[in-house]
Amino acid sequence: MGAKSCHNFGDFRALAKRRLPGPIFHYIDGAADDEITYRRNTAAFDDCDLVPNVLNDVAEVDMGVEVMGQKLAMPVYCAPTALQRLFHYVGERGVAAAATKYGTMYGVSSLGTVSVEELAAMAPGPKMFQFYFHKDRGLNDALLERAKAARFDVMALTVDTITGGNRERDLRTGFTSPPRLTLNSLVSFATHPMWALNYLFREKFDLPHLSDHVSTGTNLATSIGDYFSTMLDQSMNWKDAENLCAKWGGQFALKGIMSVADARRAVDIGCTGIMVSNHGGRQLDGSRTPFDQLAEIVDAVGDRVDVVCEGGIQRGTHILKALSVGAKACSGGRLYLYALAAAGQAGVERALGNLRTEIERDMKLMGITSLSQLSRDNLRFRRS
Repeated sequence: MGAKSCHNFGDFRALAKRRLPGPIFHYIDGAADDEITYRRNTAAFDDCDLVPNVLNDVAEVDMGVEVMGQKLAMPVYCAPTALQRLFHYVGERGVAAAATKYGTMYGVSSLGTVSVEELAAMAPGPKMFQFYFHKDRGLNDALLERAKAARFDVMALTVDTITGGNRERDLRTGFTSPPRLTLNSLVSFATHPMWALNYLFREKFDLPHLSDHVSTGTNLATSIGDYFSTMLDQSMNWKDAENLCAKWGGQFALKGIMSVADARRAVDIGCTGIMVSNHGGRQLDGSRTPFDQLAEIVDAVGDRVDVVCEGGIQRGTHILKALSVGAKACSGGRLYLYALAAAGQAGVERALGNLRTEIERDMKLMGITSLSQLSRDNLRFRRS
């Protein structure tokens, strides 16, 4: 089974599980505590029904959107995620190239494994840099200046990782970055020889945005939870976010907003976008889902800031539901990470192509030719 046989999110997940060593797969697949929020992120869409119209001449449809000043050919983009060359040796290069091919945005993490300079040169389309606010202010300044010099279009400050979530799968598997060799992990790596050979004999694993400043995570193995809890600045506050926004001086978003109060404060400090997100259920288990929380945030600030729904997206219909509520676009990590792990750049292209095909078909079945024609009038919720 290859990428061409993957027709949906579940197919890519199954293929990734076969191709990745256990600790690496479960790092992508896992979430916090009992993983209730992780499961609810997608299940929340099931509580909402679409109401289609017919006889509207849908021979030609336009699925383009504009979000945070970026014109996207489809209403979903690749959210920034860490450590991508652990999942497939092409890492961020494959994701950036695939996103560019489909005319959408790609995000690059502070914990990325390919530099912003290289990615900007090879994939000059819409691009977002995700910022982790470290205790080391010199590192913070360097991250901002590198992203600015590479002409990234959007800066997104992640605000929901003030400490590491309790990712118990990682505790059980012993997952670290870079991978630590233990008896259990050696068995898993040995039974996935293609992954092991690529990891050992291709370019050395590195976190290029951090390696000049810290050894943790690059040369010194650590769990992501420990990294968040020890390296990031737990005193980060609204003034810090406002100062970073001012220093960036361009399109600026907060990633991980879940309350109306915080959404309003984001507008007040000058944000042009917010990502309604619970970090894929990987931080606070039992927190509300982005889709469930979307309407009240859109009602509060949607006329002043671009609201993105991030989390649980697996289908084109999920995207249409979020846009009907009032999101300007959707984003996700796992929606392309399983595909990256399964088949590299070809996998990401297939995953984005599947979504694009679904969105086009679903727009026609909804009786619309433009995404701006979606509204809450075409939704019905099964619960209050």
